[in-house]
Amino acid sequence: MSNAPLLLTPGPLTTSARTRNAMLTDWGSWDRDFNQLTASLCEQLLGIVNGHASHQCVPLQGSGTFAVEAAIGTLVPRDGKVLVLINGAYGQRLAKICKVLGRDFSTFQTAEDQPTTAAAVDDLLRADPRVTHVALIHCETSTGILNPLAEIAEVVARHGKHLIIDAMSSFGALPIDAAKVPFTALIAASGKCLEGVPGMGFVFAEKHALAAAEGNSHSLAMDLHDQHAYMSKTGQWRFTPPTHVVAALHEALRQYHEEGGLAARQQRYAENCVALLEAMAALGFRSFLDAGIQAPIIVTFHAPRDSRYQFKDFYERVKAKGYILYPGKLTEVETFRVGCIGCVDPDGMRAAVDAVAQVLGEMNVTEI
Repeated sequence: MSNAPLLLTPGPLTTSARTRNAMLTDWGSWDRDFNQLTASLCEQLLGIVNGHASHQCVPLQGSGTFAVEAAIGTLVPRDGKVLVLINGAYGQRLAKICKVLGRDFSTFQTAEDQPTTAAAVDDLLRADPRVTHVALIHCETSTGILNPLAEIAEVVARHGKHLIIDAMSSFGALPIDAAKVPFTALIAASGKCLEGVPGMGFVFAEKHALAAAEGNSHSLAMDLHDQHAYMSKTGQWRFTPPTHVVAALHEALRQYHEEGGLAARQQRYAENCVALLEAMAALGFRSFLDAGIQAPIIVTFHAPRDSRYQFKDFYERVKAKGYILYPGKLTEVETFRVGCIGCVDPDGMRAAVDAVAQVLGEMNVTEI
């Protein structure tokens, strides 16, 4: 049993002993057994999104942001234009990626507690026919807000545009069906709701769009078209793969299916979220988002108003009791965040809130 603290963060997150143990074996990167592991992984990932008929799963070394940059650089032609929908830090990052890559883009920004609406996207696409792609953060991790993916996807498709979805914090826990929700690319990573370890991103790229993307990429290493072509031909990664990360994710997927797949993972995270919100409310904490737009992934709480509260001290004291929280990422109000994902259940969430209560007493924080 590990004595490490429980990570109540949006990834990296607490993994199971089985997942960690899967990293104790070394793999040859060109070995047939490892190639089969990669192929099995991609097949299972496609199954989660129901994408076998329409999409390719292209894995990529690195963090989720690597995969986002690869998707933009590969699937958006150099003369394309991206409409970036923003209501948090990760939408801002996506816009920065477009800028760095030299892709023309425009932004539409709403408040951090307001989801983007399909009606707004409809108006924006009518106003600017030069837009070729729309980029959306499904669950904005800076607050935990959930944007209306299905409705926005329908509008984008009706306008004949391409949708790129950053689903880092939702894939595997919130349903996304490629047969019902049209998208050109959906991007996720190993260290989130699938409860693997960080180090690998993957892009579900629509088959025709990927086939047409040769020569688009700004980068050799991040060229998803080349990555997929090479893997299809050889079964191997082009460059040194994160072998232990792949093995850990493969084992994490075994547990995912044993638990009951997406429905069971969504239910557990939803129960974690409810347990967290109820226990924190009992202490007097106010959540930043209304319940209707709160995803069961990570919850942002307003910081105590008491002058004796300092986040760094609060964080270190809670960590000493076995729980790692997450700092806030808002600019206008002071907050902190608590993740609901990872190898944790509602009892674990309530135990974490008990630790928070003890720390508030130690700090003599009374005004929440």
